[in-house]
Amino acid sequence: MAELDRRRLLFAGGALGAFGALSIASPARARSLWTWSPAGSVAGSGAGVDPEWVWDDEIDAIIADVIQRGQVPRVNDLLRDWVRNDQPLPSGLPGDLRDWMEKARKLPSWADPKKLQDAVDFTRKKGLYTGALYGLGSGLLSTAIPREARAVYYSKGGADMKDRVAKTAKLGYDVGDVFAYKPQGSMIATSVRTRLVHAAVRHLLPQSPGWTRTSGGQTIPISQADMMVTWHSLPTYVMNTLRQWKVPISPAESEGFLHVWQVTAHMLGILDEYIPATWDEANAQSKQVLDPIIDHTPEGAALTDALLGIIAEVDAGLTEPLINAFSRYIVGDRVGDLIGLDREPVLKPVISAAWPLVVAFRESLIPLPLVPSIAWTLEEALRRFVLLFMSEGRPIHLEIPDANRPF
Repeated sequence: MAELDRRRLLFAGGALGAFGALSIASPARARSLWTWSPAGSVAGSGAGVDPEWVWDDEIDAIIADVIQRGQVPRVNDLLRDWVRNDQPLPSGLPGDLRDWMEKARKLPSWADPKKLQDAVDFTRKKGLYTGALYGLGSGLLSTAIPREARAVYYSKGGADMKDRVAKTAKLGYDVGDVFAYKPQGSMIATSVRTRLVHAAVRHLLPQSPGWTRTSGGQTIPISQADMMVTWHSLPTYVMNTLRQWKVPISPAESEGFLHVWQVTAHMLGILDEYIPATWDEANAQSKQVLDPIIDHTPEGAALTDALLGIIAEVDAGLTEPLINAFSRYIVGDRVGDLIGLDREPVLKPVISAAWPLVVAFRESLIPLPLVPSIAWTLEEALRRFVLLFMSEGRPIHLEIPDANRPF
């Protein structure tokens, strides 16, 4: 663990600054032209505008005003206890923000309660896999997404990665919760508050010298294209990995899992014309927007080491070689090489051979009486423990930032 701590300090400290010039000289791979057709979206049609040049204009302007008026601390205080979908908005919010939030909290007209329930059933059976793939797989994959890594690193949240990971984990937890988009759930509140955070980051990051030096010419972060890249690093990546692991998934479960993430995309502010209608369309879009831009950045390397350190803290019994080997198995060698995971020539083949056996054994037990309920209870307890650890026992609040990462 000493070596892991050394690596974390190396990347998180002054060494990152020394890499700054490299990120200018070696920009991330160029993004391909937008060709995906809106005919393949949940809307079935659209203008076909390149999402690289589309943001979240209404709330972006509102939050910029909130920041400039110095109202961020008060708004965060007012929203601290707004956590359930059925809660009324607190009084005292700026009028323009309150009006926008009332509109933004409404589910799309195409949201299907039956499919959302199928998503719950899917998570009940496959929660062990989705939890690992959200937390470790998608978490590490995000560090190989240049724009996302830099946006995280240079924003306020990048200064406290444990807190940042806890807030990201909350979204994954809420979307897989049995209540998710039901009145007693939290996913609507989580989604709306995430949009507020994104709007603040879009306003603040262009003022960060670190971000502007490494942005590759992007003038406003978190475009609709960037959001779709992140979206594919979650459901599309998870479903494809489950297929690779030969996890049995019924058509209803597959559709339900896709649907809950389609609704989530909409609630996070992605326009319907960019949200894939089917898994085939999702895979086609992912191949265009995600696959080509995966790359190494110094910021991503720093975040990788911070994330691996957090994983080691969650389970002190895991050694660095074991963490590296399992991480590499989950994200693949291409991403593993880009984010600096050691190859682990002994452990990686062992895990590659053993994990399919673990999956097969677990799936053989699931049909037995009471096993799904017991498995869900244990896995839910594990997810709650991880969130509790990440938050250090404190409630997790998605707060609007009013500054960038201090240096």
